[in-house]
Amino acid sequence: MSYCIQPDCSKPKNPPTVSHCQCCGAELLLRGRYRMIRALGRGGFGATFLARDELLPGKPPCVIKQLRPSAEAPHILDMARDLFKREAKILGMIGNHPQLPRLLDYFESGQEFFLVQEYINGFTLQQEVKRGGPFTEAGVKQFLSEILSMVQYVHDNHVIHRDIKPANIIRRDQDKKLVLIDFGAVKDKVNPAQAASSDQTALTAYAIGTPGYAPPEQMAMRPVYASDIYALGVTCIYLLSGKAPKDLNYDPNTGELMWREQIHISDHFAGVLQKMLEVSVKHRYQSVEAIHRDLDLEPYMESLAQNMAFPSSGSSAASGYSNSYGLVSGPSTQPGMTPSGGSPSSRMAAAIRARRERSHSDSKSATSPGLGRNGAPPPRRVTPSATVLSSEDVKQKYTKGRRDFSLQTFKNLDLQRTLLAEANFNQSKLPSANFQGSDLSNANFGRANLSRATLRNAKLVKAYFHYANLEGADLRGANLARACLSNANLRGANLCGADLTGALVSDDQLASARTNWSTIMPNGHRGVL
Repeated sequence: MSYCIQPDCSKPKNPPTVSHCQCCGAELLLRGRYRMIRALGRGGFGATFLARDELLPGKPPCVIKQLRPSAEAPHILDMARDLFKREAKILGMIGNHPQLPRLLDYFESGQEFFLVQEYINGFTLQQEVKRGGPFTEAGVKQFLSEILSMVQYVHDNHVIHRDIKPANIIRRDQDKKLVLIDFGAVKDKVNPAQAASSDQTALTAYAIGTPGYAPPEQMAMRPVYASDIYALGVTCIYLLSGKAPKDLNYDPNTGELMWREQIHISDHFAGVLQKMLEVSVKHRYQSVEAIHRDLDLEPYMESLAQNMAFPSSGSSAASGYSNSYGLVSGPSTQPGMTPSGGSPSSRMAAAIRARRERSHSDSKSATSPGLGRNGAPPPRRVTPSATVLSSEDVKQKYTKGRRDFSLQTFKNLDLQRTLLAEANFNQSKLPSANFQGSDLSNANFGRANLSRATLRNAKLVKAYFHYANLEGADLRGANLARACLSNANLRGANLCGADLTGALVSDDQLASARTNWSTIMPNGHRGVL
């Protein structure tokens, strides 16, 4: 289908090959190459579309964000053009991170401005919660361990995102990694001190973030880096409770979000969230590293340090789409560009380990056993939950909408012929588990222990096994089409009769497993390596 982007067009849907809209006559091939397929979202100042680039082989999908200035006065158009160019420059600068948007193209056409970004295939965290229910405390800590390093990278580049929320975080279907989106077109480069002018308000009034997720100083158009930390805190509350800010009460005297009674988490984690959600910027966390330090996220960081490392240049990245736009240049006092030596995750993990080693050394020299420097109690360590779930527990919780079983320990798990599509078993212990004949499509088994597990005839289409231990697992007849098995341990795994069409797996991995003439290899052909 070809979609007409003219806002006044009453019948925007057209046949896929026509060059002009059959209703209003507008040209359908933008810049001679981009054909709109459908609208993803519209606002007062623009719209977002799914499109195809018809000049590239395969006509790959992309996302096009359109900014249409609300006024036709020349000075408004000039200001919009200037802001647009600076916005595109920042998007190009931060696009080195594999989990942040990469700008593909930008241009002006007919006094309208367009940004072209890569399309992300996956579900937003908002969609995950609506489909699968709230996250566990361990699941939210896993989320924080990944998203915080991305936010740190953004802040290191003098940028404040200003619209962090569940709808702007996509779990990429390809590798199950989170992608922070909504780095859209021109939004807020206007000096807040000058924002009172009606002309500039025309471009900036809509650019203050999402009510409920944006803190007071941001709503007053004076955002700081800690504004993103507040939005992350509200996002955590949503993930834990399934309730948006508008569905929660506020303290009429302080303006604080009243969330504590809605969720069941440890007191220590609640204290961290409370500090992220401080209405006063002065009392809120000022940096991402401070959150890492208080949460003690090293068990999660060590896993993510390998998953998230990326080269200093030339790295391929993807971007998503959103209904709104949100990006603002931060204060000049923030540290400079992220150095090329390692990812933010790996550096943070190293810093946490170094602090722990110093703390351990101090505790040895303290006068009282078990105490730190000057006799003070050592920092409290938060460890993943050790809850043991039974087969019936998993079935009941899944039936009630829960999908997150990450960081759990299972014994004698028997889930034959069970629907568990999109379940999250990231880093869970599942030795000898029986999933024979089960539907585990799109399930996440990243870094899980599945040694000697039975997955015979299981549906594992697009399942994620990055760094999973599948040693000795029975995968005979399993459908692993387009599954991600990168760095998984397949030593002794039985893949006879399995379908690996399009799966991400190396020849060395397959050589360590058992295959036969009926195994369908990633190239779609049957046979042994």
